[in-house]
Amino acid sequence: MKKKSLSTDKKVVTFGEVMLRLTTPGFRRFSQTNEFIATYGGSEANVAVSLAHFGIPTEFVTRLPDNAVSRACINSLRASGLGTDGIVFGGKRLGLYYLECGAAFRNSNVVYDREGSSFATLRPGMIDWETIFADAGWFHWSGIAAALSQEGADACREALEIADRMGLTISCDLNFRKKLWNYGCTAAEVMQPLVQYSDVIFGAEPEYQEILGIQPVGFRDVDTADVSFESDLPSFEKFGQEVERLVPRCQKVFLELRNSITSNHNVLAAVLYSDGTLKHTGIYDIEHETDRVGAGDAFVGGMIYGLITYPDDDRKALDFALAASALKNTVYGDFNLVTVDEVESLMNGNTSGRVSR
Repeated sequence: MKKKSLSTDKKVVTFGEVMLRLTTPGFRRFSQTNEFIATYGGSEANVAVSLAHFGIPTEFVTRLPDNAVSRACINSLRASGLGTDGIVFGGKRLGLYYLECGAAFRNSNVVYDREGSSFATLRPGMIDWETIFADAGWFHWSGIAAALSQEGADACREALEIADRMGLTISCDLNFRKKLWNYGCTAAEVMQPLVQYSDVIFGAEPEYQEILGIQPVGFRDVDTADVSFESDLPSFEKFGQEVERLVPRCQKVFLELRNSITSNHNVLAAVLYSDGTLKHTGIYDIEHETDRVGAGDAFVGGMIYGLITYPDDDRKALDFALAASALKNTVYGDFNLVTVDEVESLMNGNTSGRVSR
Protein backbone atom coordinates (compact mmCIF):
# COMPACT_ATOMS: atom_id res chain seq x y z
CA MET A 1 0.00 0.00 0.00
CA LYS A 2 1.39 3.41 -0.98
CA LYS A 3 1.95 6.30 1.39
CA LYS A 4 -0.22 9.36 0.88
CA SER A 5 -0.63 12.79 2.44
CA LEU A 6 -2.48 12.82 5.74
CA SER A 7 -5.91 14.41 5.60
CA THR A 8 -6.48 17.81 7.17
CA ASP A 9 -10.22 17.60 6.52
CA LYS A 10 -11.94 18.25 9.78
CA LYS A 11 -14.39 15.37 10.16
CA VAL A 12 -13.11 12.26 11.94
CA VAL A 13 -14.95 8.94 12.19
CA THR A 14 -14.13 6.54 15.03
CA PHE A 15 -15.38 2.95 15.34
CA GLY A 16 -15.60 0.66 18.35
CA GLU A 17 -17.63 -0.50 21.34
CA VAL A 18 -18.97 1.89 23.94
CA MET A 19 -19.76 0.29 27.29
CA LEU A 20 -21.39 0.98 30.61
CA ARG A 21 -18.55 1.44 33.10
CA LEU A 22 -19.29 0.43 36.70
CA THR A 23 -16.68 1.68 39.17
CA THR A 24 -16.35 0.92 42.86
CA PRO A 25 -16.47 4.19 44.83
CA GLY A 26 -13.72 5.44 47.10
CA PHE A 27 -11.04 2.96 45.98
CA ARG A 28 -13.06 0.06 47.43
CA ARG A 29 -12.43 -3.49 46.32
CA PHE A 30 -15.14 -5.45 44.53
CA SER A 31 -15.63 -7.50 47.68
CA GLN A 32 -16.25 -4.38 49.76
CA THR A 33 -18.82 -2.50 47.72
CA ASN A 34 -22.59 -2.69 47.45
CA GLU A 35 -22.81 0.16 44.92
CA PHE A 36 -21.14 1.25 41.69
CA ILE A 37 -20.70 4.59 39.93
CA ALA A 38 -22.15 4.30 36.41
CA THR A 39 -20.55 6.14 33.48
CA TYR A 40 -19.88 5.29 29.84
CA GLY A 41 -16.63 4.65 28.04
CA GLY A 42 -14.60 2.69 25.54
CA SER A 43 -11.39 3.45 23.68
CA GLU A 44 -12.73 4.70 20.37
CA ALA A 45 -15.57 6.64 22.01
CA ASN A 46 -13.00 8.23 24.33
CA VAL A 47 -10.97 9.39 21.33
CA ALA A 48 -14.10 10.82 19.71
CA VAL A 49 -15.06 12.75 22.86
CA SER A 50 -11.58 14.29 23.07
CA LEU A 51 -11.78 15.43 19.47
CA ALA A 52 -15.27 16.87 19.92
CA HIS A 53 -14.12 18.86 22.96
CA PHE A 54 -11.26 20.19 20.82
CA GLY A 55 -13.75 21.41 18.22
CA ILE A 56 -13.22 18.69 15.59
CA PRO A 57 -16.42 17.38 13.96
CA THR A 58 -16.51 13.72 14.96
CA GLU A 59 -18.81 10.79 14.18
CA PHE A 60 -18.82 7.75 16.45
CA VAL A 61 -19.92 4.45 14.92
CA THR A 62 -20.98 1.41 16.92
CA ARG A 63 -23.83 -1.09 17.37
CA LEU A 64 -26.14 -0.96 20.39
CA PRO A 65 -29.26 -2.78 21.56
CA ASP A 66 -32.47 -0.84 21.12
CA ASN A 67 -33.32 -0.08 24.74
CA ALA A 68 -33.45 2.74 27.28
CA VAL A 69 -29.88 2.25 28.54
CA SER A 70 -28.52 2.57 25.02
CA ARG A 71 -30.50 5.74 24.50
CA ALA A 72 -29.05 7.14 27.73
CA CYS A 73 -25.60 6.25 26.44
CA ILE A 74 -26.27 8.01 23.13
CA ASN A 75 -27.49 11.09 25.00
CA SER A 76 -24.21 11.10 26.93
CA LEU A 77 -22.23 10.97 23.68
CA ARG A 78 -24.32 13.71 22.11
CA ALA A 79 -23.81 15.88 25.18
CA SER A 80 -20.10 15.80 24.37
CA GLY A 81 -20.82 16.93 20.83
CA LEU A 82 -20.47 13.63 18.96
CA GLY A 83 -22.32 12.76 15.80
CA THR A 84 -24.25 9.54 16.37
CA ASP A 85 -26.06 9.03 13.06
CA GLY A 86 -23.72 6.13 12.28
CA ILE A 87 -24.87 4.10 15.29
CA VAL A 88 -26.90 1.04 14.29
CA PHE A 89 -29.24 -0.96 16.51
CA GLY A 90 -29.42 -4.69 16.99
CA GLY A 91 -28.39 -7.45 19.33
CA LYS A 92 -29.48 -7.91 22.91
CA ARG A 93 -27.09 -6.21 25.32
CA LEU A 94 -24.73 -3.34 25.97
CA GLY A 95 -21.19 -4.34 26.90
CA LEU A 96 -20.12 -3.73 30.51
CA TYR A 97 -16.88 -3.35 32.33
CA TYR A 98 -16.27 -3.21 36.06
CA LEU A 99 -13.39 -1.16 37.44
CA GLU A 100 -11.72 -1.46 40.83
CA CYS A 101 -9.38 1.53 41.11
CA GLY A 102 -5.94 0.79 42.52
CA ALA A 103 -4.18 2.79 45.21
CA ALA A 104 -0.51 3.08 46.07
CA PHE A 105 0.98 -0.40 45.51
CA ARG A 106 -2.34 -2.17 44.75
CA ASN A 107 -3.07 -2.39 41.03
CA SER A 108 -6.35 -1.45 39.43
CA ASN A 109 -8.47 -4.34 38.18
CA VAL A 110 -10.87 -4.53 35.22
CA VAL A 111 -13.49 -7.25 34.72
CA TYR A 112 -15.10 -7.33 31.28
CA ASP A 113 -18.65 -8.48 30.57
CA ARG A 114 -18.78 -8.06 26.79
CA GLU A 115 -19.32 -11.54 25.38
CA GLY A 116 -22.38 -11.62 23.15
CA SER A 117 -22.83 -7.85 23.28
CA SER A 118 -24.42 -5.99 20.38
CA PHE A 119 -21.00 -4.88 19.20
CA ALA A 120 -19.39 -8.30 19.62
CA THR A 121 -22.04 -9.78 17.33
CA LEU A 122 -21.56 -7.09 14.66
CA ARG A 123 -20.98 -8.49 11.17
CA PRO A 124 -19.93 -7.07 7.81
CA GLY A 125 -22.77 -5.45 5.91
CA MET A 126 -24.51 -4.03 8.99
CA ILE A 127 -23.00 -0.53 8.66
CA ASP A 128 -23.33 1.77 5.64
CA TRP A 129 -19.69 2.87 5.55
CA GLU A 130 -19.90 4.68 2.23
CA THR A 131 -22.54 7.06 3.59
CA ILE A 132 -20.64 7.55 6.86
CA PHE A 133 -17.34 8.26 5.10
CA ALA A 134 -18.84 10.52 2.42
CA ASP A 135 -17.85 13.78 4.14
CA ALA A 136 -15.02 12.49 6.36
CA GLY A 137 -11.26 12.78 6.03
CA TRP A 138 -10.04 10.49 8.81
CA PHE A 139 -10.97 7.03 10.13
CA HIS A 140 -9.75 5.78 13.50
CA TRP A 141 -10.16 2.28 14.95
CA SER A 142 -8.33 0.09 17.44
CA GLY A 143 -7.36 -3.50 18.14
CA ILE A 144 -10.14 -3.80 20.69
CA ALA A 145 -12.73 -3.75 17.90
CA ALA A 146 -11.06 -6.80 16.35
CA ALA A 147 -10.49 -8.64 19.64
CA LEU A 148 -14.08 -9.48 20.54
CA SER A 149 -15.01 -11.87 17.74
CA GLN A 150 -14.02 -13.03 14.26
CA GLU A 151 -17.12 -11.28 12.92
CA GLY A 152 -15.95 -8.05 14.53
CA ALA A 153 -12.52 -8.42 12.95
CA ASP A 154 -14.18 -9.00 9.58
CA ALA A 155 -16.26 -5.83 10.10
CA CYS A 156 -13.04 -3.93 10.79
CA ARG A 157 -11.57 -5.18 7.52
CA GLU A 158 -14.71 -4.11 5.66
CA ALA A 159 -14.46 -0.59 7.13
CA LEU A 160 -10.74 -0.37 6.35
CA GLU A 161 -11.16 -1.49 2.75
CA ILE A 162 -13.89 1.10 2.13
CA ALA A 163 -12.03 3.89 3.96
CA ASP A 164 -8.93 3.10 1.91
CA ARG A 165 -10.87 3.09 -1.36
CA MET A 166 -12.46 6.43 -0.47
CA GLY A 167 -9.10 8.01 0.32
CA LEU A 168 -9.43 8.60 4.08
CA THR A 169 -6.42 8.82 6.38
CA ILE A 170 -6.49 5.70 8.58
CA SER A 171 -5.12 5.54 12.11
CA CYS A 172 -4.92 2.51 14.39
CA ASP A 173 -4.36 2.24 18.11
CA LEU A 174 -2.97 -1.26 18.65
CA ASN A 175 -4.75 -1.46 22.04
CA PHE A 176 -3.87 -5.03 23.01
CA ARG A 177 -6.15 -6.38 25.76
CA LYS A 178 -5.13 -9.90 26.77
CA LYS A 179 -8.45 -10.61 28.51
CA LEU A 180 -10.40 -10.09 25.25
CA TRP A 181 -8.66 -12.39 22.77
CA ASN A 182 -10.69 -15.53 23.41
CA TYR A 183 -12.05 -16.71 20.06
CA GLY A 184 -9.18 -18.92 18.94
CA CYS A 185 -6.93 -16.47 17.09
CA THR A 186 -3.97 -14.53 18.40
CA ALA A 187 -3.80 -10.76 18.23
CA ALA A 188 -0.83 -10.99 15.87
CA GLU A 189 -2.67 -13.29 13.44
CA VAL A 190 -5.68 -11.01 13.21
CA MET A 191 -4.08 -7.59 13.54
CA GLN A 192 -1.02 -7.82 11.31
CA PRO A 193 -3.03 -7.84 8.04
CA LEU A 194 -5.38 -5.12 9.30
CA VAL A 195 -2.58 -2.83 10.48
CA GLN A 196 -1.26 -2.72 6.91
CA TYR A 197 -3.99 -0.15 6.14
CA SER A 198 -2.55 2.29 8.69
CA ASP A 199 -1.16 5.71 7.82
CA VAL A 200 -0.69 6.41 11.54
CA ILE A 201 -0.10 3.88 14.34
CA PHE A 202 -0.37 4.43 18.09
CA GLY A 203 0.59 2.08 20.87
CA ALA A 204 2.60 1.30 23.95
CA GLU A 205 5.80 -0.71 23.69
CA PRO A 206 4.25 -4.02 24.91
CA GLU A 207 1.48 -3.68 22.31
CA TYR A 208 3.95 -3.33 19.45
CA GLN A 209 5.71 -6.40 20.84
CA GLU A 210 2.52 -8.47 21.07
CA ILE A 211 1.23 -7.57 17.60
CA LEU A 212 4.33 -6.83 15.50
CA GLY A 213 6.96 -8.73 17.49
CA ILE A 214 9.18 -5.70 18.18
CA GLN A 215 11.14 -5.82 21.42
CA PRO A 216 10.50 -2.91 23.84
CA VAL A 217 13.19 -0.33 24.54
CA GLY A 218 12.24 -0.22 28.23
CA PHE A 219 11.13 3.28 29.17
CA ARG A 220 9.73 1.89 32.41
CA ASP A 221 13.34 1.76 33.66
CA VAL A 222 13.99 5.46 33.05
CA ASP A 223 14.92 7.62 36.05
CA THR A 224 12.22 10.23 36.66
CA ALA A 225 14.95 12.86 36.91
CA ASP A 226 16.06 12.15 33.32
CA VAL A 227 13.65 14.60 31.73
CA SER A 228 15.06 14.10 28.22
CA PHE A 229 15.73 10.31 28.26
CA GLU A 230 18.37 11.07 25.61
CA SER A 231 20.21 7.80 26.12
CA ASP A 232 17.20 5.83 24.85
CA LEU A 233 16.59 7.85 21.69
CA PRO A 234 18.77 5.78 19.29
CA SER A 235 16.90 2.66 20.38
CA PHE A 236 13.52 4.35 19.85
CA GLU A 237 14.69 5.41 16.37
CA LYS A 238 15.48 1.79 15.51
CA PHE A 239 12.08 0.85 16.95
CA GLY A 240 10.37 3.27 14.56
CA GLN A 241 12.39 1.99 11.62
CA GLU A 242 11.29 -1.56 12.39
CA VAL A 243 7.60 -0.55 12.49
CA GLU A 244 8.06 1.24 9.17
CA ARG A 245 9.64 -1.89 7.69
CA LEU A 246 6.77 -4.11 8.86
CA VAL A 247 4.03 -1.63 7.87
CA PRO A 248 5.38 0.15 4.76
CA ARG A 249 2.35 2.40 4.35
CA CYS A 250 2.69 3.89 7.85
CA GLN A 251 3.92 7.49 7.89
CA LYS A 252 3.89 8.22 11.61
CA VAL A 253 4.70 5.83 14.44
CA PHE A 254 3.75 6.97 17.93
CA LEU A 255 4.77 5.57 21.28
CA GLU A 256 3.24 6.90 24.48
CA LEU A 257 5.64 5.92 27.25
CA ARG A 258 4.58 5.29 30.83
CA ASN A 259 6.65 4.41 33.86
CA SER A 260 4.22 3.26 36.58
CA ILE A 261 5.82 3.93 39.94
CA THR A 262 2.62 3.20 41.89
CA SER A 263 -1.04 3.01 40.92
CA ASN A 264 -1.37 6.77 41.44
CA HIS A 265 2.10 7.97 40.45
CA ASN A 266 3.13 7.73 36.81
CA VAL A 267 5.72 9.28 34.55
CA LEU A 268 4.67 10.07 30.96
CA ALA A 269 6.57 10.86 27.78
CA ALA A 270 6.11 10.21 24.06
CA VAL A 271 8.08 9.75 20.85
CA LEU A 272 7.22 10.04 17.17
CA TYR A 273 9.12 8.44 14.30
CA SER A 274 8.34 9.96 10.90
CA ASP A 275 10.23 10.77 7.69
CA GLY A 276 13.37 9.09 9.00
CA THR A 277 13.59 11.24 12.11
CA LEU A 278 12.63 10.86 15.77
CA LYS A 279 10.92 13.55 17.81
CA HIS A 280 10.35 13.31 21.56
CA THR A 281 8.67 15.18 24.38
CA GLY A 282 9.84 15.98 27.86
CA ILE A 283 8.47 14.11 30.86
CA TYR A 284 5.35 14.68 32.97
CA ASP A 285 5.73 13.34 36.51
CA ILE A 286 2.15 12.85 37.76
CA GLU A 287 2.21 12.12 41.48
CA HIS A 288 -1.50 12.20 42.35
CA GLU A 289 -3.62 10.65 39.61
CA THR A 290 -7.40 10.84 39.74
CA ASP A 291 -8.18 8.32 36.98
CA ARG A 292 -5.68 6.93 34.49
CA VAL A 293 -8.24 4.98 32.45
CA GLY A 294 -8.46 6.57 29.01
CA ALA A 295 -5.14 8.42 29.23
CA GLY A 296 -3.86 6.58 26.15
CA ASP A 297 -7.05 7.45 24.29
CA ALA A 298 -6.58 11.07 25.34
CA PHE A 299 -3.11 10.95 23.77
CA VAL A 300 -4.57 9.56 20.54
CA GLY A 301 -7.31 12.20 20.45
CA GLY A 302 -4.77 14.93 21.12
CA MET A 303 -2.46 13.62 18.42
CA ILE A 304 -5.15 13.39 15.74
CA TYR A 305 -6.17 16.93 16.65
CA GLY A 306 -2.55 18.04 16.43
CA LEU A 307 -1.91 16.39 13.07
CA ILE A 308 -5.03 18.03 11.62
CA THR A 309 -4.47 21.44 13.24
CA TYR A 310 -0.66 21.70 12.98
CA PRO A 311 0.05 19.71 9.78
CA ASP A 312 3.54 21.19 9.41
CA ASP A 313 4.60 21.01 13.06
CA ASP A 314 4.82 17.43 14.32
CA ARG A 315 6.65 18.49 17.46
CA LYS A 316 3.84 20.83 18.50
CA ALA A 317 1.28 18.12 17.76
CA LEU A 318 3.26 15.64 19.87
CA ASP A 319 3.53 18.08 22.78
CA PHE A 320 -0.20 18.78 22.57
CA ALA A 321 -1.04 15.07 22.64
CA LEU A 322 1.09 14.36 25.70
CA ALA A 323 -0.27 17.37 27.58
CA ALA A 324 -3.81 16.16 26.80
CA SER A 325 -2.91 12.72 28.13
CA ALA A 326 -1.35 14.17 31.26
CA LEU A 327 -4.51 16.17 31.97
CA LYS A 328 -6.69 13.07 31.51
CA ASN A 329 -5.00 11.56 34.55
CA THR A 330 -6.70 14.32 36.57
CA VAL A 331 -10.22 13.76 35.16
CA TYR A 332 -12.58 11.11 36.54
CA GLY A 333 -14.18 8.72 34.06
CA ASP A 334 -13.14 7.47 30.63
CA PHE A 335 -13.70 10.77 28.81
CA ASN A 336 -11.08 13.54 28.71
CA LEU A 337 -13.27 16.57 29.35
CA VAL A 338 -10.67 19.28 28.73
CA THR A 339 -10.41 22.13 26.25
CA VAL A 340 -7.74 23.23 23.80
CA ASP A 341 -6.99 26.24 26.02
CA GLU A 342 -6.38 23.99 29.03
CA VAL A 343 -4.07 21.72 27.07
CA GLU A 344 -2.13 24.62 25.59
CA SER A 345 -1.81 26.20 29.03
CA LEU A 346 -0.14 23.04 30.31
CA MET A 347 2.05 22.88 27.19
CA ASN A 348 3.21 26.39 28.01
CA GLY A 349 4.28 25.39 31.51
CA ASN A 350 1.28 26.37 33.64
CA THR A 351 1.38 23.65 36.29
CA SER A 352 0.44 25.81 39.29
CA GLY A 353 -3.01 24.29 39.86
CA ARG A 354 -4.31 27.69 40.90
CA VAL A 355 -8.04 28.43 40.76
CA SER A 356 -9.03 30.05 37.46
CA ARG A 357 -11.15 33.08 38.35
